Formats: sequence, C-alpha cells, structure tokens
Amino acid sequence: QVQVAESGGGAVQAGGSLRLSCVTSGFTFSLQCMGWFREAPGKEREGVASIDRDSRTNYADSVMGRFTISADKAKNTLYLQMNSLKPDDTATYYCARKTFPERSARTCGRNWASPAYFGDWGQGTQVTVSS
Repeated sequence: QVQVAESGGGAVQAGGSLRLSCVTSGFTFSLQCMGWFREAPGKEREGVASIDRDSRTNYADSVMGRFTISADKAKNTLYLQMNSLKPDDTATYYCARKTFPERSARTCGRNWASPAYFGDWGQGTQVTVSS
C-alpha cells in the first residue's frame, strides 16, 4: 500500500523559512521522480520542484534560488527547504510521485511540473506567509 504524508507547514512572516517533509512508503523511493506542488485558493495546482533518482532537480521560476528540494533515500523522505518566503508562496503544499507515462515515470523530464503525470498524492500541508 502506497502512503505519502506531508508535514512542516505553518504560518511565518515574509522573509522567513520553513522546511517541509514528505514521508513515504509502499514503493521504491530511491528510484522515483518525486515532486512538490502547491495550490492556492482559486488557483490551479502548480509544480514547485522535483528530484529524480540521480538527484537531478527542477524548480519553478518563481521559487528558484529560494527553495531547495532534497531526498533522504535511507528514510524514504522528501524535503523542501523554503527560504525568503513571500506572501505569494501561501498555499497548500503537496508531495507526489510521478506515475505517468508508466514507461518513463521514473524520469521527471519535461513533465515534472504537470500534476496530471503524478499520482500517490499526500493530503497536503498548509503554508501561510504574512507581510
């Protein structure tokens, strides 16, 4: 049974930092493309960052230089270090595993930021940034 659980969200002031965690089970974590997504009220879910089995990463332009994605393979855990937070970062953050297309699901590739290519979503953790 696949399980994904995010934690670490909270309320911070602009310029502050948070570290999100995503604990997983039920699949070979070290071989996956894993991604962080976020969804703000009234907006579509968007890709934030991803990392593959070779530790190759992708970042949305809006977070590049401020956020860092990493993975602890021994703990089957994904992290998102968020620095210099802005009010626009306010959203529910989700962790997910890329599942489509099946043949290349382990490669983040050009579809790393598309929610439709990901499955096994967590329940999300809320991040609120105030000014």
